[in-house]
Amino acid sequence: MTKPSGLGIFCSTHILDPDGLMGLAEGVERRGYETLWYPEALSYDCFTMGGYLLSRTSYLQIASGIANIYARDAVTSAQGHDSLNRMYGGRFVLGLGVSHVPLVEGARGHDYKKPLATMRTYLATMARADIDPTIRVEERDIVLAALGPKMLSLSAEMTKGSLPYCVTPEHTAEARDIMGDKAWLCVEQKVCMTADKDRAHQVARQQMARYMALDNYRNNWFRLGFTVDEVTGDGAPRFLDAMVIWGGEKQIRDAIESHKRAGADQVVLQMLRPDGGSGADPRTLDAFAPAG
Repeated sequence: MTKPSGLGIFCSTHILDPDGLMGLAEGVERRGYETLWYPEALSYDCFTMGGYLLSRTSYLQIASGIANIYARDAVTSAQGHDSLNRMYGGRFVLGLGVSHVPLVEGARGHDYKKPLATMRTYLATMARADIDPTIRVEERDIVLAALGPKMLSLSAEMTKGSLPYCVTPEHTAEARDIMGDKAWLCVEQKVCMTADKDRAHQVARQQMARYMALDNYRNNWFRLGFTVDEVTGDGAPRFLDAMVIWGGEKQIRDAIESHKRAGADQVVLQMLRPDGGSGADPRTLDAFAPAG
């Protein structure tokens, strides 16, 4: 697979039924976006979702963003990656992450171990997994959920690159500096196409509430210069405006270009609906469609 570029789309697929998922995948491909990224939490299984989206498209890259390494062992992840890429012409990117304590210990009953060492061991086990040669893929398209410097460095060392999430162009520049020129850097950015500041902030607060409760994200925001008060409660306006870019096409295009100038290979837009509804906002999908 070639390095992802241009614009990708991230959508919270766990809130969509099969018909909605089919419409999303077909619509993203028809509009000319390069990659469709989807999450994994406690809803659809990562590889089941990947297979379904791949089966409904012809050339769109499908990428997990992000599969929880505590949900399955490393050999199973290697099998899943290789199976989907053999079946669907190398269109699948496996995004992996160490997730968060509540989703590992509370939800799955595992012990949350040191993130860097755990991920390094997991990737090494994937690399040496004795996969059947009829499906084995020698060069795997894997990226990591990476925020801090050490995980970003590991993503460049042992995988194709990273998918930073809930970040700013300043973080993108730091990530590129740490990872070097060759690593894939696909950066998620939430956007809400509305000129109504109050509406945009309401959507941003709704979206960011779950992330403000997680230490991995909070610690990264502190590194980026946000204060405890700004990332607590409802979130301060400066923080909300950085996490969810709102306004018209110009404001959103300016944000995309800021990430590009900072070193992003692909900007992955999470297009939030101004009415707070589920799925990618169709008006925004049309406005930024590479296919016109």
